[in-house]
Amino acid sequence: MTGLTLRVNRSHFPVTALGPGIRLGIWLQGCPLACKGCMSRDTWDPAGGTESDTAGLVREWRVAIERGATGLTISGGEPLAQAAGLGQLLEEVRAVNKEFEGEFDILVFTGYEFAELDAGQRDTARLADVLVTGRYEAGAPTDLLWRGSANQRMIALSELGRRRYAAVFDARPAEVPVQARVDERGLWIVGVPRPGLLPALDRKLREHGLAVGESTWRQPHAGHQSAGDEDA
Repeated sequence: MTGLTLRVNRSHFPVTALGPGIRLGIWLQGCPLACKGCMSRDTWDPAGGTESDTAGLVREWRVAIERGATGLTISGGEPLAQAAGLGQLLEEVRAVNKEFEGEFDILVFTGYEFAELDAGQRDTARLADVLVTGRYEAGAPTDLLWRGSANQRMIALSELGRRRYAAVFDARPAEVPVQARVDERGLWIVGVPRPGLLPALDRKLREHGLAVGESTWRQPHAGHQSAGDEDA
């Protein structure tokens, strides 16, 4: 198969706040949906991020397995806006999985409903074990695990997905898992924080005398593009 490329916002290991177990997280770049209130507007621009071939991402996945990964989480951005490249990546990931003992699930977050997908997007989506589907709706908060709004659905597409995620389809934990990381691009968040957490974090940083510049969860001023320092 001809090597394809993907626009990638970032990748991170270990991820423990977006799916069960220890995971490699890959955030793809570009989103045509532009949900109001999205906390990751730095992932919207399809020309942003960096270009990566699937082989490079598969090498990351292999290293993650060797370091104890039990699953792969794909978010964004809108992953299915790059359905062809993502499909090749997931096929290659599944091939690598067969080389190792154990079970490794694939979780994909998409803002599309399954019924909206074209044939190519459906083929790619079916390579996941579990999908989280639906636009983010800021006015419909939820306490369901790994969902940002009440309309979003978690769909198991494989026996592994049904078995591994059975306990969390309707889970409403008292506290949701969130990871915070700092790198050369700033502070960023891994997870699906509940309403109010990000403004509270903003206030707490200011209280401690830390300057808070642009953030991807605030609505930018007219004519002003927000810079990326936060991802979901």
